[in-house]
Amino acid sequence: MKKNIGKIIILLLVIIIIGAAAVFAIKILNNREKNNEIIDTGKEQNQPIPEVKKVQIVDEDSKTRPYAVMINNNHSAWPQCGVQDAYIVYEIIAEGGITRMMALYKDKNTAKIGSIRSARHYFIDYVNENDAIYIHWGGSPQAYNKLGSIDHLDGIALEGSVFFRDKTLKRAYEHTGFTSMENVKEYSEKKGYTRDTNKELLLNYSAEEIEMDKLEGAKKAETIDIKYSYYHTTSYEYDEENKVYKRSMSGTPNVDLVTGQQYTAKNIIIYCVRNYTINDGEGKGRQELENIGSGSGYLVTGGYVVPITWEKSAHNEQTIYKYTNGEKIVVNDGNTFIQICPMDAKIDIKAPTEPAVKQESEVNETTQN
Repeated sequence: MKKNIGKIIILLLVIIIIGAAAVFAIKILNNREKNNEIIDTGKEQNQPIPEVKKVQIVDEDSKTRPYAVMINNNHSAWPQCGVQDAYIVYEIIAEGGITRMMALYKDKNTAKIGSIRSARHYFIDYVNENDAIYIHWGGSPQAYNKLGSIDHLDGIALEGSVFFRDKTLKRAYEHTGFTSMENVKEYSEKKGYTRDTNKELLLNYSAEEIEMDKLEGAKKAETIDIKYSYYHTTSYEYDEENKVYKRSMSGTPNVDLVTGQQYTAKNIIIYCVRNYTINDGEGKGRQELENIGSGSGYLVTGGYVVPITWEKSAHNEQTIYKYTNGEKIVVNDGNTFIQICPMDAKIDIKAPTEPAVKQESEVNETTQN
């Protein structure tokens, strides 16, 4: 009996020892697995996370409304200032063969913009297609008929607060009006204007440089001359090093009043619409623009030009720009000048001039000398 009890005790001890060993082994295995997991996780954490390149010209996630500022483009009002900060600039014919520009600013704090000029009713179509707050100094009767339906700030009513004069300039008084983004933002809030918009950006942007040479119909474009009228020509010349187009007007570099730097464009959209003089009894040559419809045009960027189409279905609707294959255009990350020209404008887009190749006889002659 005692022998049986001893055997049972020994058996129990063996079972206990084996069980303890098993538990110990399981713990070791679990610890190893945990260590492996930690090591693997560590490896993943140490792996560099690929950086997603973001568009810089505008914050594509921002829902703030832009400000659309009327820029004086009378030759006597040059140079302007603050235009380089705009992400889109429209240039359209006005009376007397001159053009007027409208610069769009979004999430910028530009200190001095102008000089500012009066509103024109057809520019309001482009204010509305961007859901912008319109900044102007006066306006035509046709413009004032439409201004009541949009958010706007008028220099005639707000001189000395939102708008100011630069009396140091040696130019006509009407060419000395300016504003700042700080001023227009503060007063827009005071007026209770809505700051957010549900409207999408007018253009699609690529954070990476577009391979323009692979697009259908692409041709090299080194210089662009757009003759709006006998009085005014807008020109661009490609700066290959910086991949932008340097802007000139009527043979004069378009430089900034404050910085002295020549304005540049990353992208240029060019198309023509019919314009004609309004018979309003005042004889001032004010223009009407037939901009509802569709047509063809050009996109210039990265040293190339491609054919595009445009379509605007209503005054408040966005202009849709497409490649000839029907897909919406994508522009490079940078500012865009939209050149809306008269139907009779002369548009000259030239490729780089190839260097002359010496003839064999010239080479031999040079060698002999």
